[in-house]
Order: sequence, then structure tokens, then C-alpha cells
Amino acid sequence: MSTGHGADSAPAPKPETADTTHPPRPARGGTFRSLKVRNYRLFATGQVVSNTGTWMQRIAQDWLVLSLTGSSTAVGITTALQFLPMLLFGLYGGVLADRFPKRQLLLITQAAMGLTGLVLAALTLSGHVQVWHVYLMAFVLGVVTVVDNPARQAFVAEMVGPHDLRNAVSLNSANFQSARLVGPAVAGVLITAVGSGWAFLLNGLSFAAPLAGLLLMRTGELHKVERAPRGKGQLREGLRYVAARPDLFWPIVLVGFIGTFGFNFPIWLTAFTDDVFHAGAGTYGLLNTLMAAGSLVGALLAARRGTSRLRLLVGAALLFGVLEITAALAPAFWVFAVLLVPIGMCGLTINVTANSSLQLATDPVMRGRVMSLFMMVFMGGTPLGAPLVGWVTDVFGARVGFLTGGAVSAAAALGVALVLTRAGGLRLRIDLRRGHPHIRLVPRNTPTPRHLTPAT
Repeated sequence: MSTGHGADSAPAPKPETADTTHPPRPARGGTFRSLKVRNYRLFATGQVVSNTGTWMQRIAQDWLVLSLTGSSTAVGITTALQFLPMLLFGLYGGVLADRFPKRQLLLITQAAMGLTGLVLAALTLSGHVQVWHVYLMAFVLGVVTVVDNPARQAFVAEMVGPHDLRNAVSLNSANFQSARLVGPAVAGVLITAVGSGWAFLLNGLSFAAPLAGLLLMRTGELHKVERAPRGKGQLREGLRYVAARPDLFWPIVLVGFIGTFGFNFPIWLTAFTDDVFHAGAGTYGLLNTLMAAGSLVGALLAARRGTSRLRLLVGAALLFGVLEITAALAPAFWVFAVLLVPIGMCGLTINVTANSSLQLATDPVMRGRVMSLFMMVFMGGTPLGAPLVGWVTDVFGARVGFLTGGAVSAAAALGVALVLTRAGGLRLRIDLRRGHPHIRLVPRNTPTPRHLTPAT
């Protein structure tokens, strides 16, 4: 295992050792090139339907809890219960994803997720729903997600192979963000017209689409990967594997800081809407739509890129933090609103770049455990960071809360950049000549010409 990779690039992935039926081929051009793969096309079609339903349920679930209790704290408890299992059990989901066939796991998890929507629909439409029912279903959904997330992330490589992996990961994000634009709008209409129960019902039924896509796949066209045998110590093995690889460990650390402190937008956007701009639900919806639009653009731009360099991850994280600080200090509503678009783009770039670079740098037999750790720190940090960020926002105001999240994100990016630069034996060189790159990373033992100014 290598222990000295710099920030410029991830190491070349090891070949899929069991994949003898699919020899390496050059990457095909185009933003949507992964959709030329039949199995991935079936997968993506099913996901866009179920993702729309999932966003509908998120909105309906929060509205139902608020209507039952009148408490924003109760809404926060629901969100925490949904993310808590990822924090507690996330690594075990990765062990299962490495040990069992991912397609079969996804058939089970997707069916279970659809069932939670149908149960909530039955309780709500029958008039028997209570808040503890919603809490229980949110927790069950979180437990299922513990297995579904790493299995679904790692299964992408089996569908498209390593050459189109970056593109497929980007399209998955575009898929999710597209549903984020449509789902809440549909949910709002349904809740107003006929109630939350019908949104739950449609979400439950929407999982028929990914189940059909998984069943219709041609298993002979999947890229075969080695599965981890059943054995003791596989969880510790995964942790040791990541700890021994700076190119895996430090990006996960960076994503953990940003996911915990920099992605608390429900707290900040509601606070800015109510306390700073003194507006209503329509403005809150507009701000969320602008951020989702920026995320969608970021996903499509990521799909066009052919590489997932770690310096792009660190740069996007630094810019993300700076933009959050700038938005926190925005003097007018329109400045704040416009800044949400590039914030959404940078946030999505962080997610996609980290996801694809980690998958490509990881041995196939370890991929589920590495991705479960990635998802655990990215999503599982919410129950830890949200209460702290919410307290700062309540006590010191929306601007200080948002600025704090941005400052932590920027500081984490700078710290990880320094560590990766030193681990790779690199240093920063500043070139003041016209027509030359002004800042770049070079090996430490490279001599510095007289006309250049070294930066240590």
C-alpha cells in the first residue's frame, strides 16, 4: 500500500482482478456517456423515480410532524433519527456490501424503503398516525440506508466499470438534484390538495421503478469484482486500510468536517428567511430551489470532467467555505440568494469528487467498507453538528452561525491541503512571470530559479 500520495492526483486504481470478460476500453465522450450502458440506464431511470418520491416523503414527513406537534424540535428529532443509524452502524453496512452480491442487497433495501412509505401512507390515510409512528419509520428508514448507501455506491462500478465511474457518479448526483427540484413542489401540491398521506403512498409505489430496473438487468454484463469472504475482523481491516492510505484518509476527514459543520442549510436558510429577511415560506422555497439548481449545474459539469483529482476536492472545499462566509455577510437579499447557486455547485463538486476518487483509489474487495466510512462521516455527522450549529445560530444569530460553518469548512480544507502536500513531498511555487502558471505544486527537491519566489 502506498503511503505518500500528494494532492495532485489519486493513485491509479488496481485492476478489477475478476473482470476477465470486460477488458479495459477508452472512456467514451459526452456528459451522458454512462447512459449508453444498458444496466446503468435501467438503474438511473429507476432512481430518478424513487428519488422524486423520497423528496416528496421528506417534505410530507416534516409537515406531518409539525402539524401533529406544533414543534420544530420534533421535526429535528425526526431528522436526527433518520441519520443516527448511519453514525452508529454505518461501517457494518460496508462489511455487508463487501460480503454479499450488491444487486441482491439492493433488491432487499429498496423494497424495505418502499414499505416504510406504504406503512406511513396506511397510518396517515386511516387517521391513526401518531408522532411516534413517524419517529419509528424514520429510524427504520435510517437503518435500511446503512446497507443501501454503500451497496448502491459500490454497485455503480460494477455497472459501468472504472472508465466511466466518474461520469456515472456525477450523473447519480444530477439525478438526485433533479428530483430535489421536482419532488418538494409535487409534495406541496399534494399536501395542500389531499394531505400528506398521498405523498407517502406515491413514494412507496415509486420504489417499484428501481426494483424493476434491478430485475431487468443483464447480470452477465456486470463487471465482476471479488467479494470479501466471511471472516472476523473485517471492520477493523477496513479501518486499518483507510488509515494506511493518506489519499483515502484525509479526503474522508475533510468530507467529515464539511458534512458536519458546512452542510446545515435547513437551519441557516430558515433562520435567514425568518430572522434576517423577515420573509415567508415562499422565500424559503426559492432559496432551496436556487441551491438545488446550483447543485444540478455542478453535477452536470462534473460529468464532463475526465478526472477526479484531490486538488480539485480541496480547492472546491476551500471555495465552498469562503462562499459561505461571504453569504453570511451579504448586505442584501439578492446577494445572498445569488451566492447560493455557486455554494450548491461547490458542495456538489466536493461530494462527487470525493466519491469517485475514493472508489477509484480503493481495491474492489474493500470498496463497500471505504464507501460506508465516507457516507458515515458525511451523513452521520448531521446528528452531531446540527444541534451545535443550531445553538450557535439561535444564540448569536443567523449570520454568525453561517459564518462559523464556512470558517470551519475553509480551515479544514487548508489543513488537509497542507497535510497532503507534505505527504506527497510537494511544495508551493509562485511564478510571477506573465504567461506562466502563478501558483503550482512541485516536488520539494526541485530547484527554484532566481526569478521565482518560493513559498514554504
